[in-house]
Amino acid sequence: MPKEEYNPYQELLYTLDEAGQKLGLTKDDYKILEKPERELKVSIPIEKDDGKVEVFDGYRVQHCNSRGPYKGGVRYHPDVDIDEIRALAGWMTLKCSLVDIPYGGAKGGIKCDPSELSQTELKKITRRYTTMIEPIIGIDKDIPAPDVNTNAQIMSWIYDTYSMIKGHNIPGIVTGKPHIIEGCLARQGATGRGVMITILNLYKKLKKDLKGATVAIQGFGNVGQVAAQLLKEKGCKVVAVSDVSGGIYKEDGFDVLDLKNFVGSERKRLLEYEDTNVKHISNSELLKLDVDILIPAALENQITEKVAKEIKAKYVIEAANGPTTRKADEILESKGIVVIPDILANAGGVIVSYFEWVQNKESVRWEDSRTNRRLKKLLTKAFDQVWLKYEEQKVSLRMAAYMVALQRIVETKKIRGIFP
Repeated sequence: MPKEEYNPYQELLYTLDEAGQKLGLTKDDYKILEKPERELKVSIPIEKDDGKVEVFDGYRVQHCNSRGPYKGGVRYHPDVDIDEIRALAGWMTLKCSLVDIPYGGAKGGIKCDPSELSQTELKKITRRYTTMIEPIIGIDKDIPAPDVNTNAQIMSWIYDTYSMIKGHNIPGIVTGKPHIIEGCLARQGATGRGVMITILNLYKKLKKDLKGATVAIQGFGNVGQVAAQLLKEKGCKVVAVSDVSGGIYKEDGFDVLDLKNFVGSERKRLLEYEDTNVKHISNSELLKLDVDILIPAALENQITEKVAKEIKAKYVIEAANGPTTRKADEILESKGIVVIPDILANAGGVIVSYFEWVQNKESVRWEDSRTNRRLKKLLTKAFDQVWLKYEEQKVSLRMAAYMVALQRIVETKKIRGIFP
């Protein structure tokens, strides 16, 4: 589906409305969720290394803070636009509600191609963006985090810029920071670990053995790499992975550590990877492989109606935000393919971001083992609630997740009321 024909925010609203109807709610119960509470668009001028000035578009959307301060990542990507950021902020509201952490949803982004920017230019664009959204963020107001094409280094620049403006160190302004500046070591792999935990929970419910299950992962960034490694350790066979350059397939399964070492910190492209019995495939071909578990871990709008008709996987675990369109969802459901929705499957990142934020506010540090135990506990509790709703209401797992999340938000809103 061409980008101009796909509006992720409209897809979110449609599913939200359907969940409200199935819960027996009136429109007034959740009408307030149909529009973000605040939207900020900023122009970000920087002087590039060659002396020329370029101006980038930046956004910060705050969707809902009824259950706590706004929380959400910042992405750097050429396709960033306001509807994408609105949708991502709305999904974050639902995600935080579903796993029952005291946050609302937000999202930010800059329309740029990081691969065409030097480290110095990335630093400039990050510091200017932070300065321009500074009036609406804060440790108890809105806490950014990493997302697509952003990382711990970029969070460090946001932290430093905000602290310089305020005149004192405020580590809790962002999560996903390096450990040396009050970050949480477990945060970097939290989303991928959450994907693994979700798959374990699914196989446990289905009374199936995960050992030997074949896995294909679209997107071999931080999330895809961590999920691949942890699933490999659980006995799965990772037979295909991909990045923006394309995919690779190996029937006997990959040595995931070897793949991670190949990609490295320089982010080498999988297009260049060569090994015995490795076949190069497209991202589209990867999605259609005959595997047990398919993990879309790239961008939204990857599993369209056309793609869904050719998917052969038994289970789709959404590590990315919004990878499946509504029409594709209907096709997968009709084919009996189980889809674990993004607001559940990739919630590990925001859960551990919450843990990092709590530690920053209390000036303490937890052991990673404690963090991972608490991550598993919260994700499993949310999974069980979604599964119960799925069985009781005879709806899809996505609809069950939306229903659990929406019910909690509506109850909060009713208790708090509408100001004034």
